[in-house]
Amino acid sequence: MFAVLRPPRKPLVRFVALMSALWLAACQPVAMGGGSGPALDKGAAVPVALLVPSGSGNSGDEVLARALRQAAQLAIADLQGVQIDLRVYNTGGSPAQAAASASKAVDEGAKIILGPVYAEAANAAGLAAAARGVNVLSFSNNTDIAGGNVFVLGQTFANTANRLTDYAAGHGKKRILIVHEQTTAGEIGARAIEGAIARSGASLAGKASFPFSQDGLVAALPQIVGQARSSGADATFLTADAAGALPMLATLLPEQGLRPETMQYIGLTRWDIPPATLALPGVQGGWFALPDPGLNAQFQNRYRAAYGEAPHPIAGLAYDGIAAIGALVKSGRPDALGRAALTQGAGFVGVSGVFRLRPDGTNERGLAVAQIRNNQVIVIDPAPRRFGGAGF
Repeated sequence: MFAVLRPPRKPLVRFVALMSALWLAACQPVAMGGGSGPALDKGAAVPVALLVPSGSGNSGDEVLARALRQAAQLAIADLQGVQIDLRVYNTGGSPAQAAASASKAVDEGAKIILGPVYAEAANAAGLAAAARGVNVLSFSNNTDIAGGNVFVLGQTFANTANRLTDYAAGHGKKRILIVHEQTTAGEIGARAIEGAIARSGASLAGKASFPFSQDGLVAALPQIVGQARSSGADATFLTADAAGALPMLATLLPEQGLRPETMQYIGLTRWDIPPATLALPGVQGGWFALPDPGLNAQFQNRYRAAYGEAPHPIAGLAYDGIAAIGALVKSGRPDALGRAALTQGAGFVGVSGVFRLRPDGTNERGLAVAQIRNNQVIVIDPAPRRFGGAGF
């Protein structure tokens, strides 16, 4: 659809499609009575159900399922003083099978459910487990399904938008123009940025959108440039990613006079994937957020050493889920996997940094702010290592 520059490689396209699928379906969370969670047997291994998308007939789902299982096993091996009985169930990538698998897992004694991946499947699993008081830590990043007994572990637009708008406001970029594509992702991203601006002390200079097509973007370009100039914006926050409109925007906006030397560009998506993105003229000097690079690199290296392959981009969520469960179980409380414990304010340390689960089922994650300089990624504000520090 956007073919001005070299198109992204297919693996990236598949990744973007997967990330979109994590939140695309808008579902309703279900309230769960009590909230203390099933009681744990002191000294016994804790049964944990891992719901993975095997059985869908999609080879990508099989790769993802294997990566989630292996990351969870790696996390279990790292736990000290805690025994986890990991039980893996297939969802086939479908809500109906996810619900059946969740029911079976609870019937077989699962005290908590880790997964599934896709939003509709996670919502279905939550519905199936709610009446039994079992919480679900899904790998989705769709906040529409969060609440009740369902928590989302995935990186959300709100996390990124909050981190970057806070940083921008604190560094003199307080009039922010939002530029987004007319897609579900673009609309959700724009709302997240607008909410973050309202909380940060910055001001909204305006919103500009464009149809998700090459011709649509070209036609909308004069309006976007005109709005940026007339509004007095000193920063432009882009929702586009490298698999979509970002290459065109990062090329055409500077050509139309909105050069990075005078306009601060900010990205809601990762601008370092694929590496070719780093050479785009419009991203030079631009800001984007990413997980703690040091911790993430350690996980990447350990996973490769253990399994002889690179982890899937969201495999770390399985590790994070087990790490959180292990830390809570270690407390020895019989209600360690209830809502109050899961949402304790101190949070947890995962392979991508600190994170915590919120009572509304969403999450907060500690992110670093990076800048692209001379086609390289430079961390200009490190990810916090605890809550209460930078970015929170």
